Amino acid sequence: MDPLPLLSGACIACTLGMFAAGLTDLRQMFRTQSVENIQFLPFLTTDINNLSWLSYGCLKQDWTLITVNAIGAALQTLYILVYFYFSPEKRRVLLQSAALLGVLILGYCYFNLLIPDVAVRLARLGLFCSVFTISMYLSPLADLAKIIQTRSTRCLSFPLTVATFLASASWTLYGFQLSDLYIMFPPDHGKLYKPLQA
Repeated sequence: MDPLPLLSGACIACTLGMFAAGLTDLRQMFRTQSVENIQFLPFLTTDINNLSWLSYGCLKQDWTLITVNAIGAALQTLYILVYFYFSPEKRRVLLQSAALLGVLILGYCYFNLLIPDVAVRLARLGLFCSVFTISMYLSPLADLAKIIQTRSTRCLSFPLTVATFLASASWTLYGFQLSDLYIMFPPDHGKLYKPLQA
């Protein structure tokens, strides 16, 4: 029996569960009509990450990557729009979003116009996606000092930590099955660092 369809389903389910954590913030924004205590940067960086992996999935013609990251990018864009709507600092949000758009345009030009060889493009885009994903997994460790200082884990979301751990494990196995180091490697860091945050 080929484990790839099962791993694909696990990747999709676990990753969408991880993305759904933003729905709590979305509900809070609608309920309070404000963005108080909600950070904007995670929505923005996750959107860049999803759009990058979506490009990699399209280039590789991998429907699991395409499905997960198309849904993830749509959700993150929704979160960004709602955040913008309720934010009193619309100029800052707009400037950060414009910077995101600029990064995406530069990335598109670099990967699609300056690298004509598809195999080289796939390798460089995969490396970019991997490095960006690893940096996203490491960034919450900055909260570690606050956790140690306050001796409280209230700033951590246990369901998000578990969902990220499960998504990381499923993506590692999926990447291993495909022999794709770019898919396999970043989630290994997620599995290592998420338990530290719990």
